[in-house]
Amino acid sequence: MAPALALDVPSLSAGIPSKPTSLSSSPSSPSPSLHTSASISTSTATTPPSSSPAPNGFDALIASITTLLGPTSGLTTAGVDVAGLKELMTSYASDAADWSRFGLADTSRGYTRNLVDVGNGKTNLLVLVWSPGRGSLVHDHAHAHCLMRVLRGELQETRYRLPADYDAAAPTPPGVVKRTRYHEGEVTYMSDELGLHKIENPGTELAVSLHLYTPPNAAREGCNVFDERTGRRSHVEQNNYFSVMGVKGGRVKELGLQ
Repeated sequence: MAPALALDVPSLSAGIPSKPTSLSSSPSSPSPSLHTSASISTSTATTPPSSSPAPNGFDALIASITTLLGPTSGLTTAGVDVAGLKELMTSYASDAADWSRFGLADTSRGYTRNLVDVGNGKTNLLVLVWSPGRGSLVHDHAHAHCLMRVLRGELQETRYRLPADYDAAAPTPPGVVKRTRYHEGEVTYMSDELGLHKIENPGTELAVSLHLYTPPNAAREGCNVFDERTGRRSHVEQNNYFSVMGVKGGRVKELGLQ
């Protein structure tokens, strides 16, 4: 994997371009600066830190996820204990001091993707930081499992039916199935069998979430985004990260993760 910084696509109100390069919607007036707070950090390093922080509850969660998945899980549906993973992510007692080193934010994006861990080589674990009032485009999950835990704030998920004629020249727009607000500490699960979805931050402050993808199909092959007004489908790459293991601009190979 050779990640690069993602370029945002226009907001849904402007439609989806023929070749979008990111799931993230973009602002009407992008901010060039990074947001900083006590719990959302920035980094300009391009190499791994010389010493790692002392293990904490977040590190223990990562280790437990890798242990539960085992050496080969994540390749097939049968090899993934969704209930067990959801229980692990729910039981984590979130402390911003644990995960803030991964919570890098670029508020010119709808959301910022930070790679945390690749587990047994069959997963991707990301911390996503959501800009206020912004979110993702409608998308699928490349035949993978996705679990999301809200670490800070709240997020709204809108689920859609995948139109049967999505490959047609004039497809049917995806129909809304339901909208759900998830608050800090809550966990939800998504897969292509459940349809399509988009995630938004309805609040006025940054929101943060932890995402587990297994297998990491989107990182390897990309995924599909859909214009919710026209149903038009486009393919996007998802092998780009704003940071890797807390290092802004770090690359997976350089950090010895793959």
